[in-house]
Amino acid sequence: MGSKGQEPPPPPQKFALLPKIINGGIAGIVGVSIVFPLDLVKTRLQNQTIGPNGEKQYKNMLDCFKKTYAAEGYFGMYRGSAVNILLITPEKAIKLAANDMFRHYLTLPDGSLPIPRQMVAGGLAGACQIVITTPMELLKIQMQDAGRVAAQAKAEGKTFKRVTAMELTRKLLKERGIFGLYKGVTATAGRDVSFSVIYFPLFATLNNLGPKEKGSENPPFWWSFVSGCAAGSTAALMVNPMDVVKTRMQTLTKGSGERQYTSIMDCITQMLKHEGPTAFFKGGACRMIVIAPLFGIAQAVYYIGIAERLLGIR
Repeated sequence: MGSKGQEPPPPPQKFALLPKIINGGIAGIVGVSIVFPLDLVKTRLQNQTIGPNGEKQYKNMLDCFKKTYAAEGYFGMYRGSAVNILLITPEKAIKLAANDMFRHYLTLPDGSLPIPRQMVAGGLAGACQIVITTPMELLKIQMQDAGRVAAQAKAEGKTFKRVTAMELTRKLLKERGIFGLYKGVTATAGRDVSFSVIYFPLFATLNNLGPKEKGSENPPFWWSFVSGCAAGSTAALMVNPMDVVKTRMQTLTKGSGERQYTSIMDCITQMLKHEGPTAFFKGGACRMIVIAPLFGIAQAVYYIGIAERLLGIR
């Protein structure tokens, strides 16, 4: 029982989902538009296999940039971006808003949120997003990797026909139904759930450690950006092996002599056998460079609260 005259506890704060979804969508579009060329290079580096004599199509990240730009020009660096920008809006909206929602409901009565609960919230948010992420990644990877396969075909004197994202979608729906767009869903779930389990608690911890704006408990814009970059790059490196497996599982058009995989275990086994453990970290540096600003920008834009201002919500 409380003492006489004691102030009653404040009413529980309501969770406003709509502005979280809008902020997440805006954050995703801004982030992807800036870092997409790096993501394209990451996909091509992860997909290339080592030839029998150790030959590689791309020596490193810079070499991939140069060759892609020389062969396809500036807009070639944005191949597949339309699909990504279209679907990143619901994807990021779901991921960021779901994490906030689960954190809200998992918060203890005393207002604390232990790390294990933060990890559960992040994992659930990652699981929610795969309904959008899987078809988005599947289509994006085909568009991004087409230039690499075309260059390989040209070098061998063969022809390669590019298809648009819409043509590919129609083809997959016709041949395999709606499940055709969900090839690699298990690997996508493995990557996104584990990434979110690491990323969100780490971001929240770093964000809370920083300086606060005058007269507010919130950190400044730049600190949310730095925290997003640090947490994103760390989580990206840790789950890179699953990202490589996912990318290869979702690549439908293989180059000459490139291996097909029947399952996640088959992909892991063949990569270990033919390419060694280092293959699981292909594109790792590039992925860190992609994810760091992507999540830094997305998290900072998300926390600015554009939607709240537009909707007049405090």
